[in-house]
Amino acid sequence: MRILVVEDDTNLNRQIKDALTESGYAVDVAFDGEEGHFLGDTEPYDAIVLDIGLPRMDGLSVLEEWRRAGKTTPVLLLTARDRWSDKVQGIDAGADDYVAKPFHMEEVLARIRALVRRAAGLASNEIVAGSVRLDSRSGKVTVGGQSVKLTSHELRLLSYLMHHKGKVISRTELTEHLYDQDFDRDSNTIEVFVGRLRKKLPEDCIQTVRGLGYQIAED
Repeated sequence: MRILVVEDDTNLNRQIKDALTESGYAVDVAFDGEEGHFLGDTEPYDAIVLDIGLPRMDGLSVLEEWRRAGKTTPVLLLTARDRWSDKVQGIDAGADDYVAKPFHMEEVLARIRALVRRAAGLASNEIVAGSVRLDSRSGKVTVGGQSVKLTSHELRLLSYLMHHKGKVISRTELTEHLYDQDFDRDSNTIEVFVGRLRKKLPEDCIQTVRGLGYQIAED
C-alpha cells in the first residue's frame, strides 16, 4: 500500500513516515498544502495523512479540492485543534477519520489500517484466500496454518493483491502502489516478485490474466 503524508512539522513528518515504512507501506511526503494537493491529485494513494494547519494552502482547503475533483482516497486528518466543531468541519470537508495532536503513533497506524481495510470492503485485519491467511496488522502470512517468511516487497505485493481479491491488477497499478515516488520503478521487477511468491504459496493462489495482469480469485 502507498501512503501520502502531508505535515509541515519536519520531525513529525519523519516520525510518521518512518513508522509507516516500518509497517510495510511505501510512503511519499509533502511539507506544505500546495505540494500535498499536487501529489494527492496526480498520484494513486491508498490513504493520505493530512495535517490541517499547513502553509501555502490549509489542509481543509486541500481536502475540499480533492473531493470536488472526485478523489475518493481515504484521508486521516491530523490537527492540534481538539474542539468538536473543528472535528465536524473536517469530517464535513470529506475526511474519513480524525486524530488530534499529540497522539500515539500506534493509533495513527491502526486508523490507517482501518481506512485501507474499509476502502477494500474488508471487515477484519485478517484476509483469507483459500489456505493463505494474511494478518494486515502484524504482516504475518500463513499457508495451511504454517508461517511463511516473505521479504518486504513480496509482502507488499501479496497484501495489495489480497486487499483487492477478485480484481485483476495490472503490472502498472502494482508498480504505482508498491513503490514510493523516489523509487526507480521497473515493472519487470513485479514479475520477479510474483515468481518468488508463487514458490512460497499454493500453485493456484496468484493467477495470471493474459495481457491484463494478476489476480487472487474470490473464495
